[in-house]
This record gives sequence, C-alpha cells and structure tokens, in this order.
Amino acid sequence: MSTEAANHALERSWWLRAPAVLVAPRAAFVSLRDEARESAEQRQEPITAMMGLAGIAGVLGTPVARQLLNDPSMSVSLIPVWAFFGGVVYALALYWLGGGLLYGASRRLGGLGSFRRSRQVIGLASAPVALSLFTLWPVRIAVYGQDLFRTGGNDYGRGDTIFGAIYYAALAWSFCLLIVGVRSVHGWTYARALAAVALAAVVPALIVAAAKV
Repeated sequence: MSTEAANHALERSWWLRAPAVLVAPRAAFVSLRDEARESAEQRQEPITAMMGLAGIAGVLGTPVARQLLNDPSMSVSLIPVWAFFGGVVYALALYWLGGGLLYGASRRLGGLGSFRRSRQVIGLASAPVALSLFTLWPVRIAVYGQDLFRTGGNDYGRGDTIFGAIYYAALAWSFCLLIVGVRSVHGWTYARALAAVALAAVVPALIVAAAKV
C-alpha cells in the first residue's frame, strides 16, 4: 500500500510539474531522464493531456478554422466539437510521428533514450501552445465572435495582427522549449540539440513544401 500511495503521489506531482515547464523548463525536462517503467507511466497522463490541449489550440490557429462557418452545414455549436476531435487528431499525429522523427534524429546524432521519452519531450514542449487555449483564444473569440470562423467578417486589421503575433510567439516558445528539452535529456550542447530538432523537421518540411507546389 505504501508503494501504491507513493506512485499516486508521484503521478499527482506531475500534474503540477508538467505546467511548471513554463517557468523552470530544465528541471522538468531533466526529470524525463528517469525512464523506469513506473516513472514513465506516472507522467504519461498529464503530458498527454497537455498535448491534447495544445492540439485544440493548434487547430484553432489553422486557415481551415477561419473558414468553418463559410460552410452552411456548419453551425456555431459544432465548432467546439470540430476543435476537440480535430485537436485530438492533430495532437496524436504530432505526438507519435513527431516523437518518432525526434527519436530517429537523436539516435542519428548519438543520443540514447527511448521513443517514449522523445514523445514526452514533445509533449512538455507543447505547454505554451496549450496555455494559449486558456489565455489567447478565449479573448480572441470574445472580441471577434463568429467572424473569427468565417471570411469577410471584422476579424482583420491591427487587432487581428496582434492576436496572430501572440499565437506565433507561443509556437516559437514551444520550439525553444523543444530545443531546451532535447539538450536537457541528452546533456548536449544547444548546437547539437538544435541540429537534432532541425533534422527531425526535415521530413515534415519537405511534405509541406511538396504540398504547396
């Protein structure tokens, strides 16, 4: 019973430790070095939840979201449903495919660690985007309402530019945390960590480039 209680306490602590990556990133990422099965499982749920929230915020920031109400079959009440399911798919793709690419890139550069740890590094690094779901998006939706989800509304001009800049700043923050995370779990230099992240991003970048041709 004492062991079970300790496991529950550690799992609860991760619900606090995961958001703490926003203010003390290195300490949070260094915790991922413990790859014992029990430790990895106890942090899995809070990190996965954070990734899911980031996925919802991510799909709200896509061009598709800005045109949802152009479709007469789409109603305002369906937008949260679309954002939830779209966010889950978005998060799963980034968590598993992105984690696989980061794992492969890290191994290529001589890193050890598991596929699960690479996924969890990405999950923790998504914290700023997850935070935007509770800070940026409620304000943005309150300001523009339905116009945010259709073309031709009043969601343009300086205000929209500022909101967009804040969202891109959250993405940039997550990217920086990803580099810090790779560096922390492997004990690498920033240059080597950046090389691993860049190598992992090559395949998605090529896919995006090919889609635009």
